[in-house]
Amino acid sequence: MTDRQLAVIDVRPGSAMESQSGLQMLRPRIYGAYAQPPGARTGVIVIHPTSNFMGHYLIAPLAARGICCLGLNTRYQNNDTMLLMERAIQDLGAGVKFLRGRGCDRVLLVGNSGGAALVSFYQAQAENLTVTRTPAGDPVDIVAADLPPADGIVLAAAHPGRSRIIREYLDASVIAEDDPVSADPALDIYDPANGPPFAPDFLDRYTAAQRARAARIDAWVEGRLRVLAARPDGPRDQAFVIYRTLADPRFLDLALDANDRPPGSIWGPPREVNYAANSMGRFTTLKAYMSQWSARSQADGPDNLARTTVPVLLLRYTADGATFPSHNRLWAEAAGARAEIHDVRGANHYLKDQPDLVEEVADRIAAWAARR
Repeated sequence: MTDRQLAVIDVRPGSAMESQSGLQMLRPRIYGAYAQPPGARTGVIVIHPTSNFMGHYLIAPLAARGICCLGLNTRYQNNDTMLLMERAIQDLGAGVKFLRGRGCDRVLLVGNSGGAALVSFYQAQAENLTVTRTPAGDPVDIVAADLPPADGIVLAAAHPGRSRIIREYLDASVIAEDDPVSADPALDIYDPANGPPFAPDFLDRYTAAQRARAARIDAWVEGRLRVLAARPDGPRDQAFVIYRTLADPRFLDLALDANDRPPGSIWGPPREVNYAANSMGRFTTLKAYMSQWSARSQADGPDNLARTTVPVLLLRYTADGATFPSHNRLWAEAAGARAEIHDVRGANHYLKDQPDLVEEVADRIAAWAARR
């Protein structure tokens, strides 16, 4: 068995106060864990914008198949409050350089869950660098040398990006953005009077209300940025809270976007998580919101994947309670003829308690990599 090693990689400084650690701001580093079998010439990076992937389930299985696998964290590990996707792709680029420096002639990017949009954004910019500013208008010091292109992309349990899923998950029943418990009962998916099952006219009204709420948040954020920018002595960013961000009808109604999933959410009882003090997108800042959650985000997964040219392996987890068949269709359409697609039958989002399926996923990736 190949021993797992610590990767410590220096990266360029980012935004002011993006960390509460002065050392991390002045001398930023990212961390990962990797296993490199003797003579391995193919390297794989598995990454997510914020999740800690140093213990990822693919590191050891891919190493056992002769592939160097790096579970890499961005500088925003476990905290997306200040996350800028434009900075996260620089961190991924540092990881690609790390593997090249360890003798990996080919580097493949595994976008697992929210990592799918990140690797797609990265590769699109690595092939054709166009990003010069964040969606909030701040310049981004990215040069082509920061983003060495990878040789292929693997998408596993892949959601299409934060700017898309927040619009699918937002609780449409929220009446007041500053009140975590305000709710319009006519739009409350957790009120049994509304379902499940959910009637088509309810779903139409619910989706329209979700879009309207997202548009209101986007407009408020952009307005606050203009207010702050107009103050010569004022702050340039502001923290805020988005309440109730886990209210997708698909969590309750298995007939919607049907797959093999059980009811509920992958994070726990959906109503409880929806109202919890900490959940998806709960704590953020104006500029971080613009980069990752807003309609102006530059990190849309399928849109970026369509701008890449490398081979794509799409692994569809058929019992996934967070990424649905409609998401997989978006990825397949974006990749077109470049995509090789496999269904991992019965796979849940994290492959929790599914060791045989972990081996199946590793087999699929290794076989695909051998054909590149």
